[in-house]
Amino acid sequence: MQSARLPPVPLDGLDERFSRLVDVPREAESGAAPDRVSTWHILDNGDRLAELGVKPAGTILCVHGNPTWSYLWRRLVSAATEMAATGAGSAAGTEAWRVIAVDQLEMGFSERTGRTRTLADRVLDLSGLTDELQLAGPVVTFGHDWGGVVSLGWALAHPELLAGVMLLNTAVHQPADTAIPAPLRLALNPALLKASTVTSPAFLETTLALAHPPLTRAVKDGYRAPYRSAARRGGIGGFVADIPVGPEHESHAALEKIAGGLRELTVPSLFLWGPSDPIFGDRYLDDLIDRMPHADVHRFEGAGHLIAEDVDYAQAALGWLASRVQPRSDPAEVAAPGQTTSVTSAEYRPLWHFLDELEDSVETALIEMRPATGARPLQVSWQLLSRRVREIAAGLVRIGVRPGDRVSLLVPPGADLTAVLYACVRVGAIVVVADAGLGLKGLSRAVRGAQADYVIGRLPGLTAARALGWPGRAISTARLPAAVARTLGVSWSLGELARLGQDTPLPPEPRPTQAAALLFTSGSTGPAKGVVYTHGQLAAVARALSRQYGVGPGTGLVAGFAPFALLGPALGTTSVTPDMDVTAPATLTATAVADAVRVARASVVFLSPAALVNVDATKAALTDSDREALAGVRIFLSAGAPVSEHLLARAAALMPNAQAHTPYGMTEGLLLTDIDLDEIRQTVPVVGTPSGVCVGRPAAGSRVLVSALDDVGDAVGSPSDTPDVTGEIVVSAPHIKDHYDRLYLTDRQALRGTGVTGADGARRWHRTGDVGHLDDVGRLWVEGRMVHLIRTPAGVITPVGPELQSERVSRVARAAAVGVGPAGTQQLVIVVETSPASRRVRLAEHTLAAEVRAAVDAPVAAVIVVPRLPTDIRHNSKIDRAGLADWATGILSGGRMGKP
Repeated sequence: MQSARLPPVPLDGLDERFSRLVDVPREAESGAAPDRVSTWHILDNGDRLAELGVKPAGTILCVHGNPTWSYLWRRLVSAATEMAATGAGSAAGTEAWRVIAVDQLEMGFSERTGRTRTLADRVLDLSGLTDELQLAGPVVTFGHDWGGVVSLGWALAHPELLAGVMLLNTAVHQPADTAIPAPLRLALNPALLKASTVTSPAFLETTLALAHPPLTRAVKDGYRAPYRSAARRGGIGGFVADIPVGPEHESHAALEKIAGGLRELTVPSLFLWGPSDPIFGDRYLDDLIDRMPHADVHRFEGAGHLIAEDVDYAQAALGWLASRVQPRSDPAEVAAPGQTTSVTSAEYRPLWHFLDELEDSVETALIEMRPATGARPLQVSWQLLSRRVREIAAGLVRIGVRPGDRVSLLVPPGADLTAVLYACVRVGAIVVVADAGLGLKGLSRAVRGAQADYVIGRLPGLTAARALGWPGRAISTARLPAAVARTLGVSWSLGELARLGQDTPLPPEPRPTQAAALLFTSGSTGPAKGVVYTHGQLAAVARALSRQYGVGPGTGLVAGFAPFALLGPALGTTSVTPDMDVTAPATLTATAVADAVRVARASVVFLSPAALVNVDATKAALTDSDREALAGVRIFLSAGAPVSEHLLARAAALMPNAQAHTPYGMTEGLLLTDIDLDEIRQTVPVVGTPSGVCVGRPAAGSRVLVSALDDVGDAVGSPSDTPDVTGEIVVSAPHIKDHYDRLYLTDRQALRGTGVTGADGARRWHRTGDVGHLDDVGRLWVEGRMVHLIRTPAGVITPVGPELQSERVSRVARAAAVGVGPAGTQQLVIVVETSPASRRVRLAEHTLAAEVRAAVDAPVAAVIVVPRLPTDIRHNSKIDRAGLADWATGILSGGRMGKP
């Protein structure tokens, strides 16, 4: 036995005033003498709040895991106290919170009693402590690692006090058919357990090495402080030994009871997660969401097991409490951001509407220009497509797919992808569409984060899924040899599903408010974000395209961008994806476009800007027949990134009878504004040196406002349509996404309304992260991204203006404007591609640098020439300005002149 004691002073980041010791009677301990006490060390800001004269809204009860201690929660205790001291709580519309962070017995600076403690013991221990503290509600529990399980056990035992639950990475259930994480397996080895956890500090040091970025020596020493000798590390070994690895373990029943009880827990809940955790990864988060589907979830990409050190979890938690857990005086319920959609029943038609309406039609529904087998285009009738969708949908039901299950689609655009997608949404499954345009790393991150229940793919996709450990039961598009299927874990093929579904009735149709699809942003400004659309919102996307461009039955649609090809059946069109590599838009040729137009008799063509460049570059190969086919196109669209007037004009020349449009949108809202080539030309004389790219007027029921920037570049202005005010672009439309997937904090940021009033106040708004302004006739001009603003001593510069000005220099083919240095003192640097292209990275020679400086209406610190600017994979056109800024900083600081 060793007595409890206060931590040594000082420890990095820990305010000694919060430390206290609490004696708790041992009546609750089996066989313990009633006159004995156990002494706990806790962090508690209650006395400090009393000194400030602040009555807390409630208590946050924090429970650490193994091998940490209450030091893990030091930032939360300090942040909550600071909020009370500065009155930030009142300003934010909430009250301050008392925070109690415990050191569990045998851990931290609490008493070493010499007892071996089970999970049930630890829950009972914690209850004894809170009884001694006379803890009154409301209480919000907050747990990490195995402390998460203990905190949940306490929560279930105290429903009369419980107001909410918060968790960092933890686990409450280990599937019988899944191995426990490798680090825990190693530590549980009887031959190693004591040596790795008690005799040596190996387990502790391994845990401390899991931080992203690495912990400082001072913080590591803070975690080491209570565990300096083997005699003080017994609790670490005891915690590991108490992991219930099977039904025979003495803590297994307690864990199962807690896990089962979570399904009845309906209080507000928040999960803050580090997906890079080698111990409690995304599969454990998925299990928690399944048990508590009402929980708000935020995955911090790049964070890991020590998420409390990796990110500012304290502000995230306190902000959530302000919006989700109401003070006792206000019992009103707070609606979750996102996940609510108003759909007019008279306008709603499900995505498969035309599949039902045209189920007997032998007319062509879609054409695959590059089928998996055969050299000739594959034409699929409405009759065949409708039957195939219905059979696969029923087959999915037969194998156990249920509404809300996630199905990851690793299938290239074509007949298989179309049939599978519509089958999935018909049965209420959520399709996960993470396209290869994200790149292997981005694709893997997206698929892992989505935690799909099933994965459907061709052989290359399934091979990647198996090799990279992507989740989901595997289904192949084609029947595979038995040995290959076993190796890849494939359970069924689409043909087998179709046969299973031939005599199986379909389930009731999903409601318009149910989630239908999980799409991903391009990742051009950070990790790709999952964007959730409901059935009603996807139907609104189709309706918007139909109304804006007259696309519908009888229309042939050539789509060089997969999302629009997939909407073909929802629009009633004959859709075709031209012969191209969808992961490389620039592989599309003019001849391939003409072939697709000819086969589909298409009158509408949609191409990305990157594809458009190569189409123009390969136009010399067009035959008279090709040009005749292209002359039949009536509407041509290009979107995904800004499209210059001269590029759009060159494309329009290939389709001389087409009206050329460039709509503005994003994954979160696919059609928000629109402008045609004629109007683009009209804007050129009006503005001598434009500060942005004109993307036109609001389209398809959209509303566009701007939230003005302040002097430091924050969008704090009330959104308005006042002309010539630069700020963050804020949009609203019936077809805006529902919410970001497992990104609660991002959702809150995107949905903050900042004072939209009047009739607009009832609309659903989305902050785009784009920056721009409206002109005096209501047209939107995009000036860049908020994260790419250049904050100079003279003020804020948006990047697109200097880029356009630089590109007026004859030798500049493309330019990127970035800021180098700390925000507020940044210097403007222009990075350019030249014509002809440079073979190496270099500082621009005096003449070119002088021409660029003369063209740009802001001081330019440096001009750097590169062979090629870095762009996103999907569009091959969005410049990675953030990465380029970091690279330029290195170059200008004397670093090597390597390529960005």
